[in-house]
Amino acid sequence: MPITYHEISALRAVLRPYRSQQRIALVPTMGNLHKGHIALVELAKRHADIVVVSLFVNPTQFGIGEDFESYPRTLIKDTELLAAVGADYIFAPNVDEMYPVLPPPTSINAGAITTKLCGKSRPTHFDGVGIVVSKLFNIIQPDVAVFGQKDYQQLTIIKQLVRDLSYPIEIIAAPIVRAADGLALSSRNQYLTEDERQIAPVLQQELQRLGAQLQSSDGIAKGLETLLAQTSQRLTDAGFVVDYLALKSMSLEDIADDQLYLLARDNHDVIIAAAAWLGRARLLDNYPLTLTL
Repeated sequence: MPITYHEISALRAVLRPYRSQQRIALVPTMGNLHKGHIALVELAKRHADIVVVSLFVNPTQFGIGEDFESYPRTLIKDTELLAAVGADYIFAPNVDEMYPVLPPPTSINAGAITTKLCGKSRPTHFDGVGIVVSKLFNIIQPDVAVFGQKDYQQLTIIKQLVRDLSYPIEIIAAPIVRAADGLALSSRNQYLTEDERQIAPVLQQELQRLGAQLQSSDGIAKGLETLLAQTSQRLTDAGFVVDYLALKSMSLEDIADDQLYLLARDNHDVIIAAAAWLGRARLLDNYPLTLTL
């Protein structure tokens, strides 16, 4: 059974003896765990001796009108799941422990990358992610940290954070875990009604369809803007409210750039990124591919 700590000082004290001889991994989560989170822990265990999982619903990454208050807190169930997968420690602080002053006067701003994609509709989100991840890195001082690829923009921002602030931490990207029908697992999937759950896999299906079009001469002849508009319309017709649908470079340097120039490059690794509302659930997904033009 993993040992749970709620106070920063207590967790630091228990981790201190391990630092010189064993590798420590961090898996940051907001709790309400599912199989996708468990896969992150399993990956962390392959790269470190000690695995710490944080369970913290971070208020600074929620915008006005978002689901901070209603976001499920399931510590008992989460602890049972983490015990089964062999996590060593759980860090489950309350808001006062993490933020003596809220909102915190100190901020982490990752620059232009935070104004794209999710940042357009959630303008304060990534600043909140930046400060909570920085705090977790400072508290736990891990050798490695594991993040999922479902939120590719967040993953890229974390890599930039580590580079620019010189954190001695290896960032490991974990593949997306999906249900049998292709829906990317997410804690917010529970907001879907039964009918919406049947529709939800269409998001990934349409991203795959767009990817195939981008790799075909017929699709390229239509032009990127036309393909994006057609895909967005099909999603709308299926019942989604599309937040964004975009083609981006997978490189750290290019993800914030305009998407249109990408089709001029040969053999370029890109990612089709999308966010769309289906009822109360905001679904996030992506589809990586290599363009050979």
